Amino acid sequence: MTTNAHDETRGLWLGLLGVVIFAMTLPMTRLAVGPASDPQLPPLFVTAGRAACAGLLSLLYLRVTGAARVQRRHLAALATSALGTVVGFPLFLSLALRQVDAMHAAVVTGLMPLATAVAAAIFFRQRPSNGFWTCAVLGCAMVLAFAAWRGAGQLSAADGLLLLAVVSAAVGYVAGARVAAELPAEQVICWVLVISLPLTLPLSLATWPAAPVRASSWGGFAYVTLFSMWLGFFAWYRGLALGGTVRVSQVQLVQPFLALLFAVPVLGETLDATTVLFSLAVIAVVFVSKKMPASMATLQPRNR
Repeated sequence: MTTNAHDETRGLWLGLLGVVIFAMTLPMTRLAVGPASDPQLPPLFVTAGRAACAGLLSLLYLRVTGAARVQRRHLAALATSALGTVVGFPLFLSLALRQVDAMHAAVVTGLMPLATAVAAAIFFRQRPSNGFWTCAVLGCAMVLAFAAWRGAGQLSAADGLLLLAVVSAAVGYVAGARVAAELPAEQVICWVLVISLPLTLPLSLATWPAAPVRASSWGGFAYVTLFSMWLGFFAWYRGLALGGTVRVSQVQLVQPFLALLFAVPVLGETLDATTVLFSLAVIAVVFVSKKMPASMATLQPRNR
């Protein structure tokens, strides 16, 4: 079965919806954990708690929809996705956001599209054209140039944590997309969260905050639980399955700049004209990359 233009377009729009939801993750996580000078929820609690709450919602969803039990052949990919998206990405991100602001994190995590495309090309044996790779590298180069302009070019321990978060998310996305080619996307993230419950539920209870925290921090935690950890993946995995992981992953290039925009009302951080110009340039590169051929013969979604 070959991917048609309608499925590809739907995949790109769903991927973009997922990216918009995920772009709020950075400012909301920063809101939840607080800076080192005024700590709020513990990073480990945010990591485990958001996954545990979303996992309980997933149990309810799977039961109400009458989803069939996951097959043994999917367990390895689901476990890999869980390690990347449930454990690695939120943990490394939460730890880093204790040290840097959301705008700094948004710039560094702008490398995620290239990391996801590389992981997809390796695991799915896809062969994007040279033009496609040129667009991907150019977009990421713009992100790095923006990072250098803002002074984030000098890597710190927090930058290392953010890079680990990028790698974790890329591997997790690819593993989840592999299962989403055979199962409905909504069930994929639900099963990822459910199989994580034996770890995340006890850990969230063990790391429950001992001291009171601001209501706004709980609000940030609620967002990353319901949207970042659950509903966002409904759109994201479906988009990857329909449009192809290598191609749809490139809409992530706009995510850091959306995160910058969201950081203004959520955290009161300042946005300047240069940031807007970089954002428009990256969006243009994403548009051009959509026109470049990318082979998707090895992993296609079933009709549903």
